Amino acid sequence: MIMKNNQAHILSEALPYIRKYHNKTIVIKYGGNAMQTDDLCRTVISDIVLLSLVGIRVVVVHGGGPEINEMLTRVGKTSTFVDGLRYTDEETMEIVQMVLAGRIGKQLAQLISEFGGKAISVSGLDGRLIEAKQLDEKLGLVGEITNINPEVVTMAMDNQYIPVVSTIACGSQPGQMFNINADSAAAQLAVALEAEKLILLTDIRGLLKDPKDENTLIPTVHLPEVPLLIRDGVISGGMIPKVDCCVDAVRRGVPRAHILDGRMPHSILIELFSDEGIGTLIMP
Repeated sequence: MIMKNNQAHILSEALPYIRKYHNKTIVIKYGGNAMQTDDLCRTVISDIVLLSLVGIRVVVVHGGGPEINEMLTRVGKTSTFVDGLRYTDEETMEIVQMVLAGRIGKQLAQLISEFGGKAISVSGLDGRLIEAKQLDEKLGLVGEITNINPEVVTMAMDNQYIPVVSTIACGSQPGQMFNINADSAAAQLAVALEAEKLILLTDIRGLLKDPKDENTLIPTVHLPEVPLLIRDGVISGGMIPKVDCCVDAVRRGVPRAHILDGRMPHSILIELFSDEGIGTLIMP
């Protein structure tokens, strides 16, 4: 009886949030490091399907760094990083396209269908969804986003499909492609879609006062606090570009951005449908 009462409480707590987010758009960036076990991946995908089934318009933007590294190793090519970004020559770009659009995107779309959802895998090349220019010559074919054309994603959602977006961008020249940071792509897509939320799934609890202590989670950050946290070293290393993407999205109209622990089962549902929430919320 106690268990049934707990289940009823959970459902009653979720109902106001289901109403709140019904027909709203949520962009979820699903990172390569949060996709490392089959069980966890299946849990995340089942939660995403649940969001769609209760009437939330969901877009999944995925990364795939570990899988790209694995494929490069398999073909005997060494990964080179410059200032934390992967140097991308033409051969690497072909492998990036093959892994992201040809493998991971299709696998995620198939898994969504297995859980009863409808999904379509698209890349930034489809409908010129993502346009970019070269970020820096020393990085090769790494791009900086210049424009988002969201029509293909909007059309998919209008027909009850979950778009699964691979972050490969079109260049201005025929046949030109760029490798794009998935966090940045998710943030800019959230802005273009006028999304209600941006969620970055990662492999830590959120923003921590002490990066070595997961009990020092900072639950809420307001935009004016961000420069101070960077100055004090609280936001550092690989967390800086993630926070920058969230800040950019919020400044440009997305009401809330979240950094969530993708390793925690049902973290998306807990954040969206419960009073407690988890991870770090970035808001105006």
